[in-house]
Amino acid sequence: MNLQETYKKELQAQLQKKLGKKNVIAVPSLSKIVVNMGVKGALQDKKNMQNGISILTQITGQKPKVTKAKQAIASFKLRQGDQIGVVVTLRGKRMYDFFEKLITIVFPRIRDFRGIKKTAFDGRGNYTLGFNEHIVFPEIDPGKVDKIYSLEVCIVTTAKNDEEAFQLFEVLGVPFVKEQN
Repeated sequence: MNLQETYKKELQAQLQKKLGKKNVIAVPSLSKIVVNMGVKGALQDKKNMQNGISILTQITGQKPKVTKAKQAIASFKLRQGDQIGVVVTLRGKRMYDFFEKLITIVFPRIRDFRGIKKTAFDGRGNYTLGFNEHIVFPEIDPGKVDKIYSLEVCIVTTAKNDEEAFQLFEVLGVPFVKEQN
């Protein structure tokens, strides 16, 4: 049974009771996961952009959309419309599979990982975390990597506030940093 089925059958009822919600629809859930990667050197060499696209495709299992610069920045030699990054939006089964992979495989592979911070919620129940190295994902073979890319994962929930989102993450098994006295 995958995380999506487990959430619908067991965890949603637990969360409903914990939050004191009368209606199941009012219980917070995952809405989407956005994986974003700025491609360094995309302006100098088009091969870098192809590398970024293939890496994000391997990690998410979905073809990414190329993002373009919204405005020109002369000091970076950046023109409006230049290709500068790639982004993938995951929903449904792929989203739950990616979330489960984050918790069970990726987090344990990070060096000196003690949990994620409770303070990184945005006030509306969404959580963003960054990875300095894309090689923590199991699909990437570190032996074939010539350049390390960093990426950002934004987890969007239907929670009304950070406390509801925290409860949702806790029920889903997200490891949080233990507070020290």
